Amino acid sequence: MSSSLPAPAGLSRRRAWVAISAMFALNGALFGLWASRIPAFKASHTLSHAELGGLLLLLAGGAICAFPLAGRLADHYGAARVTKTFAFVKIAALLALALAPNVVTLALALFLFGAIHGGMDVTMNAWAAEVERWAKHPQMSSYHAMWSLGAGLGAATGFAAISLNASPEIHFTVVGLPLSALLFALGNITWASPLNRGSGAPIFSIPKGQLVLVGVLALGASMGEGAIADWSAVYLVDIGGAPENWAAMGYAVFSATMVVMRLLGDMVTRVVSPQHAARISGLTAAFGAILTVIFPTPPMMLTGFVLMGLGYALIFPLAFSRAANDPNESPGKALAGTATFGYGGMLLGPPLMGFIASATSLRVSFAVLAGLALMIALLSNALKKEA
Repeated sequence: MSSSLPAPAGLSRRRAWVAISAMFALNGALFGLWASRIPAFKASHTLSHAELGGLLLLLAGGAICAFPLAGRLADHYGAARVTKTFAFVKIAALLALALAPNVVTLALALFLFGAIHGGMDVTMNAWAAEVERWAKHPQMSSYHAMWSLGAGLGAATGFAAISLNASPEIHFTVVGLPLSALLFALGNITWASPLNRGSGAPIFSIPKGQLVLVGVLALGASMGEGAIADWSAVYLVDIGGAPENWAAMGYAVFSATMVVMRLLGDMVTRVVSPQHAARISGLTAAFGAILTVIFPTPPMMLTGFVLMGLGYALIFPLAFSRAANDPNESPGKALAGTATFGYGGMLLGPPLMGFIASATSLRVSFAVLAGLALMIALLSNALKKEA
């Protein structure tokens, strides 16, 4: 175990915040670039819906496989060093997607891209927690807001690229390379992360004790996020009777609310404890989901999506901050377990919604989201730091 001071003399809080924010924005922006061109990949490789779904599962599978390994790397080499390495490699992984000549190589590239994306997610959160402890005030929520902002801006460039008939290769090169260089430069500060090389723990491990409940909180919020991303448009049109041009409004208002709330989240957690913030958040998300079930009209549904965005926004940052500061586990290992729960929820949420909707109705599926949000409120004390 090394106990070296993480921050060099002369580093300001503002410069440290900019550096970590840049890493979160870079991770989000490169993912947003990929997500904006999924239809182009589907068309160029003549993929069916089922084949595309299988490839997207490979991306998620790469991330989940990378979580525990990334946690070990962060403990062994330092979260800051590993994060910067992942950031440098991720743009190459993105370009590999665009250059894949066939479905087999695209599948391999997607698994690699997912692994780098997920691994960086773990290590940048560990680094963010170090800066948060050093700065002595909450910052995690604002970092997650920068991820959301980066993902949104990255995806927005897809609209321009498609309008200009730019291929993914040109799009990723013209936008991705300079954007990565800029954000990497902003994030490339000197920072010596504490090391934990002597635990001898297995790479794959299950969270223990209170961390299990922290993971379940992340699971509940991420299932809701994933469900809104994939089902809000269908819900608005099929259940709410909204016109087709309203379809994207649900996820748009949800995402915008998430960004704004995450920017305000650190101020909130300076005023109230993490467990109280989570309790209020869970109740807010539950009320929003219930609103969409009881009053299935487009205006009330959009109001419900806003409330769900307000409710879900802080749970992931609070869970990651609690895991990184666990007194019984190393930050890398604790964050890896929490990330596995969280991303498992992202994977499980949309298909679970579809299964429930097929067996009952889509309104019942959204009622289940209300139940999961109430679970967040009931388990909120898991975020209380152990003595």
